[in-house]
This record gives sequence, structure tokens and C-alpha cells, in this order.
Amino acid sequence: MNTTVKIQNLKCGGCANTIKKKISALKSIEDVFVNVETDEVSFGYEGNEDFEAVKKELSKLGYPLMGKNNPRISQAKSYLSCAIGRMGKED
Repeated sequence: MNTTVKIQNLKCGGCANTIKKKISALKSIEDVFVNVETDEVSFGYEGNEDFEAVKKELSKLGYPLMGKNNPRISQAKSYLSCAIGRMGKED
């Protein structure tokens, strides 16, 4: 199955790099694409458990789904994730 979710706190390519790396590392997740302009993450998954694992990982990184609680701690985590993604980004 394939889906696209809209997320919060997505700012730049650094964020996208971290999200793609972390979500791609999850079991049964493939074809991860992050669109910074639309705040969307697209990916392929096998079942509901996989989808839930992606949502949990996004939230843990500071990028909760649109419409979900977005406390300041999530916003702070997203800045950290962004910085890590910028450092690990290949030119």
C-alpha cells in the first residue's frame, strides 16, 4: 500500500533528509519521499502496524501528523532533527 501524510514542523531539506533516512530504516517501509513545499511524506508500507510505526517515528522526530498535538517539545525536536539532517546531507 502507498500513502501520503501531511506533517507539521517541516522546514527544509535537512528535515526531509532526516525523515527519509529514519523512515526508510523502518521494517516494511519503502519508497519514502518528502515534499518540503507541501509538508507531505509519501511511503509504501505493508500493513497497519507499519503505518503506525511511521506515525510514531515522525512524532518522535518532532514531525507529528497535521491536526495532531504539536507541543513546543515537538517543535524543538524538529529543529534538532533538521540540524542532524543538514549535517548528514550529501551535496
